[in-house]
Amino acid sequence: MEPLLDIKGLRVKINDGRHEFNAVDGIDLRIGVGGSHALVGESGCGKSITANSVMGLLPPPASITGGEVLFEGADLTRQSDQQMQKVRGGKIGMIFQEPLSSLDPVFTIYDQISEAIKLHEKVNGKELVKRVTELLKKVHIPDATKRLKSYPHQLSGGMRQRVMIATAISLKPALLIADEPTTALDVTIQLQILRLLKELRKEMGMALFLITHDMGVVSYSCEHVSVMYTGRIVESCNTKELFSNTLHPYTKALLKSIPKGRGADKKLATIEGSVPSTSALADGFEGCRFAPRCEFADDECKAMAPKLVKVRSEHYVACHKNM
Repeated sequence: MEPLLDIKGLRVKINDGRHEFNAVDGIDLRIGVGGSHALVGESGCGKSITANSVMGLLPPPASITGGEVLFEGADLTRQSDQQMQKVRGGKIGMIFQEPLSSLDPVFTIYDQISEAIKLHEKVNGKELVKRVTELLKKVHIPDATKRLKSYPHQLSGGMRQRVMIATAISLKPALLIADEPTTALDVTIQLQILRLLKELRKEMGMALFLITHDMGVVSYSCEHVSVMYTGRIVESCNTKELFSNTLHPYTKALLKSIPKGRGADKKLATIEGSVPSTSALADGFEGCRFAPRCEFADDECKAMAPKLVKVRSEHYVACHKNM
């Protein structure tokens, strides 16, 4: 079966006036119809840039310089702005980070959700009010009719996120991209949002592309996962396989950093060191990019970058120690 989304060798270059480097450096990623895939890694590793590349929303000075982003067989990197406007919202919905900054503070909730619908369909009047009200109910916003006239600042963080989800699913997209959908929410609300996404996926048959730095969110939400580090995927497999048979040292370090309990004796594990600087990447960083922080690194790791290869059935890893 052809995948719904098939990213092949995607490269995104950033030129900030001082350095030019690949923020996304030749990644591959597939999501099937109705499937779910998480892209996980530290802040700044290229996750959101990958998501924005799919949507055609890369801000300057970022630009796609290589690869393909195939959606339903068509390469989105070759689509015109007019063609992409039909894809955004209509076929691919997106939940952006920080709903308070993504929602316009001077427009009501009704205005913002209805605008997304009106851009793609000829619906207005009572029918449009009914559609928006039903969407708010679908994402479990209480007193949906009253909330139509509310402004973003009048809602809690969890409610604002539900409004973002309602907007993203308003046209029943085949793929939903969720970029850090639980950031800045307390753990109770996080769980509610994740349960809501699961419920909507099942009900609407949507595929989910989840961007996150939280391995706990990954384990609950997605069937497949790719781990990203400095613009490259270092491990990719079924989520259960990743947690039961972790291979890459970076992935192991991420899993160790998950809080496991309370008390003074429960010291939170950290990943020592820092990622390579943009100047180092621009100069052509040799070797494995995780080597400066890896306890297992040797001369081979520092001299030559490992390729992402299959080591088990559908389990890929980029590490000299696991080849």
